[in-house]
Parts: sequence; C-alpha cells; structure tokens
Amino acid sequence: MKHIIIGTAGHVDHGKTALIKALTGKETDRLQEEVERGISIELGFAPFALPGGRQAGVVDVPGHERFIHHMVAGVVGMDLVLFVVAADEGVMPQTREHLQILNLLGVKKGIVVLSKVDLVEEEWLELVKEEVLEATAGTFLAQAPVQFVSSLTGQGLPQLLAAIDALTQEVEEKDTQAPFRLPIDRVFTITGFGTVVTGTLVAGTICQEDRGEILPGNKVGRVRKLHVHGEGVQRAYAGQRVAVNLSDVEVENVARGNVLVAPQSLTATQMADCRLHLLSSCPRPLKHRTRIRFHAGTAEVMGRVYILDKKELAPGEKALVQFRLEAPVALRRGDRYVIRFYSPQITIGGGQVLEGNPPRRRRFRKDVIGELELKEKGEPLELVEQGLLEAGERGIGPGALAQKTGLGEGDVADLLEQLRAKGKLVSLSPQQPTYLHGSVFANLQARLTAKLGDYHHKYPLRWGMAKEELRNRYFANLPPRLFQEFLHSLVEKGLITVKRERLKLTSQKVTLTPQQEKIRQRLEEAFLVQPFSPPSPAELWVQGDGDEAREVYGALVEEGTLIRLSEDLTFHGRAVALAREKLLNHLQSEGSITVSQFRDLLQTSRRYALPLLEYFDGQRLTKRVGDERVLAKT
Repeated sequence: MKHIIIGTAGHVDHGKTALIKALTGKETDRLQEEVERGISIELGFAPFALPGGRQAGVVDVPGHERFIHHMVAGVVGMDLVLFVVAADEGVMPQTREHLQILNLLGVKKGIVVLSKVDLVEEEWLELVKEEVLEATAGTFLAQAPVQFVSSLTGQGLPQLLAAIDALTQEVEEKDTQAPFRLPIDRVFTITGFGTVVTGTLVAGTICQEDRGEILPGNKVGRVRKLHVHGEGVQRAYAGQRVAVNLSDVEVENVARGNVLVAPQSLTATQMADCRLHLLSSCPRPLKHRTRIRFHAGTAEVMGRVYILDKKELAPGEKALVQFRLEAPVALRRGDRYVIRFYSPQITIGGGQVLEGNPPRRRRFRKDVIGELELKEKGEPLELVEQGLLEAGERGIGPGALAQKTGLGEGDVADLLEQLRAKGKLVSLSPQQPTYLHGSVFANLQARLTAKLGDYHHKYPLRWGMAKEELRNRYFANLPPRLFQEFLHSLVEKGLITVKRERLKLTSQKVTLTPQQEKIRQRLEEAFLVQPFSPPSPAELWVQGDGDEAREVYGALVEEGTLIRLSEDLTFHGRAVALAREKLLNHLQSEGSITVSQFRDLLQTSRRYALPLLEYFDGQRLTKRVGDERVLAKT
C-alpha cells in the first residue's frame, strides 16, 4: 500500500490549521500558548482518511517567521503540500519564504489553496489568484491546481478533497526495503513506557523488537512499541508518521534533529560536499567561509560554507561547496538541505548533498571538482565504481558503499556484479565482504611481487620474507585481516607460497653458486664431526667468507638441513634424527629417561642434551614427569 504524507505551508494566520481541522476533524494545535495566541508554534500532526480508502498523515507547519526552523523540520518526507494563501491578504513574506524552502527541499507536488474566500469579492479573488500564479512561476507549483476554500463555511472543501485524492495517485512509491531512517521531530516520555520519539519514516520498514541507533550519539535501543495514527502496529513503512517507544535510551540522550536508523547503516558527520543554489533573492553575495545555519532533515546546526569552484557566489548562482559544521548531523547522498544566514535569519539557498562524510576539500582543484560533478550527475554504476576507487587499499563493504552512494543495498549488489563481470571488482573475506576496485588490487599485487622480487635479489639464499615485515614496511594501509585475505588470494592464484609466517614468489628457487656449494659442504661437515656436540654458528665464519657463510647457513636452516634450537645452538638434521631414534629405543625398553641418562646415551654434555630433550618435548614426542621424560603418546 502507498503511504503518503501531506503537509501545509504558508504565511502566519492564513488558515492552515483551520483547513486541516476542516478536512480531518482534528485540531493540530496542542500547546496552550498556541490556543491562546491563535497561531501555530510547533509542528502539528493528524491522520487523514482519503476518499480512495488510503490513510495519509498530515503535517501542519507554523507560518510565523520566528518558527521557520520548525517549518523546515516539518517538510521532511512530504509527498505533497497544501500551499495556503489567505484570499483577504494575498502573497506575504512567509508565503514566498515557505515556497523557496519547499522548492529547495525538493517537494514535487502540491495544491494552491486560496483560503478565507468567504471574506472577499469575486473580483478581488481573481486578483489574488493572479498574484499567486506570478509568485509560483518557475517553481514546482507553477502548474499546480488552485482551489478556493473557506474552512468556516465549508465552501470548496469537497472539490479540494477530490483534488488531493487525485494527486495522491501520482505520488511515487517509497523504498521500503532500504535500512530504515526516521528523522526525529518530537521526543517525550510516557510513564511506564519511557522514551518515545516521533517522525516521518523516510525510508525502509521498522518493526517491533528491531534495534535502532540514534545519530548523532550512537545510542542503540530496542523498539518496544510502534504507533501509526495513534494505533499500535507491528511494523511501520516509509511514508508513515510513526511514534516509536524505545527501551535502553534515556530521553535526555535524544533531541529533535537526531535520526533513528538501522544500526550501522549511517554515520553522523560534521562535513558535507554539496551543490548549493543561492537564491536570487539573497541580499548579497555569499563569501567563502561565511557562517550559516544548515538545515537538513529535522536538524539545524551552525557551520561555515567553503566555496570550492568560485571565489564567491552571487545571488542566483550555483556552486560546489563543502559545509563544515559545528555539530554532527546524519546525512547521506541525495538528501536535500536549506541554509540561512546566521544573522539576519533569512533563507538564502539550498540544494542536494553529494557526499555525507567526505575528506576535507581544497579549493579550485580540478580533480576535486571532477569527482563532485561525477557524484552529482553520474550513473549509479559510475557512482559505485567511484566509491571503490575512493576506498582505495582499505576496501569498502556493501553497507558503507550503499551509504556513500545513496543507493539501496540491493541495487549496489547488482552493480557490483556488473563491475565484477567487467573485471573491475575483487572481493575479499567472504564472511565479512570487502571490495577493492580491480585496478587497486592490481597495484597491490604488482607492488607485492616487486618487493618480493627485490628481496629475493638481495637475499637469494633466503627462503622468503617475513610476512609482518612485508606488511609493516610496504602495506601498512591494509588492515591485518584484509592483508591476510589479500595474501590468500595470491596463494590461490599460485603467485606466492607461504610457509611458517614467511612468503616468497612461487617462481623463486634457491640456487647456490659453486663457491656457496663449497661453503655448504664445509658447514655440514663441521656439524657432523661431533653431531651431538655441534659448534656455535659464530665459530664457523671463516675470514673472507663470513657474510656469505651466514647466508648459506640461513638457507640450510630454512630448508631444514640444519635445525636451530636457539641463538647459539644448531644441530644437523641427521643428528636430531639419530638422537630421536636413540631416545625412542630407550623409552620403549625402559619407559623413562633422565637428562643424565640421555646425556650418556649421546655421549655429550648436559649443555646439548637438555635443549634436545626440550625440543622433543615441544614436538610432543616426550613429556616431562618430575625429573624424567616419558613418551607423550603410546
């Protein structure tokens, strides 16, 4: 079922609230001060049963200039607006400002309602209609139907109701499959239930027992109860006015301007890249770093505008800008916003968010301008590819990519498959999917093979390079998990071989020169003269070949010919095998052995016998029981 939000707009005391009461039977002014003063101060809400059987939600906004920030908050999620102009007064200052705000925030459909027609003559009414048509020219209301209404007498209400019902047929369906997002416009407590937040659900579906995250602040709570139009429901859909009872969230941790979202589906930011349209009615050019009031969703924060492609912005012009805000706001690509001067507080422009959590941008950079123009006008496939390129070596997950591009996760998944088919995508870590652009992966692979090639050239006798040394020196930007997955993918391709936390190019073979073969023979003989009383490595370096002998010695250790037990104790592999054989024979016949008995068995000293026994303990051949060793397994 299509869910619809209908809003009001217009100058103070032009009859918006009276019109909603006449249409719905509900009084939206709920504050005592509103009743006493006869003007709306806060947002008002009412359910609205349409003739076609659908239930719409109505948002009534205040018209007084002092409450424009409330009006902007009320526009969130509006599908169509009843733009109210009193027939006895005509177009007034907030008539024009509300129209500008609606246009900037991307409201697409509306009906012009000339109210209080019972107070004027027919001839005057036609003059007011012409004035309204002139004011709405060039806006989304330029071709909107015009209805003449008196909330007091009921004149024109049936015709207005029919026009509303007809226009709702044209409202587009909302994305109910996206992660839910609810900009909060009211917060209060109910005794026995706790914190309640209300707002227009602009995306997704929210269900009872869901977890929800408050942004900014990152407070996570459970959806205890849901109400739509005052009725308890199990789930609510995009396009509905929703009241959410949250557990585990204190009322002092929530305020208007916060957003309730599906956990980890959005992040708050203090910077936003945007396209800005400065209104032609702006009284002066907008200078770089001007302090402004930034309105998005239900939030209002102070900030400064950094103009990226112009020195300053003249009234009526457009520019690419970065807003740097004084408090965090939850934004994503495609969101609409409005800015007002810090003082005097007048609406001066607005536009669309191109990226909600960007890096700091430098002015007049061609690459920056090109990137932002792509994000503004690019096709979805181009946006996803650009997101992969920007993520670089750190990669990006599907949720973060959807958030960055403003696309649904299902759409992102389809686009990723298209990029994979074109050879432009590499996915790592199936349990925690992370995607790299194909060119980024190719650069990583080329860098790794080059660094390993350099290592093999410098140390031709070493089996390979330590994995952590390689990561720390050349791949520090890769998180450890991603580095492991990257290596795993290269192992699967047969490009590298990994053994004992070292890695090498699979094509690399250790080949000894004739001189090195002589050194190898000398070293092996030295370890086999007295196999159970070997020399220390330092005793083996002969003057003139010390450095080369160290390399050959290292190669013999890596290939397993020599077995290194400590910094200064190494045995030949044949000696260790023989010691193992003697030890096993003794244990099978005697059942146990002491260090002294093992020393005598090998005709060596305790200095060599004890490390060998400890080595066999580590191999789980033996285990220590008191002062003796026994077989670890029968």
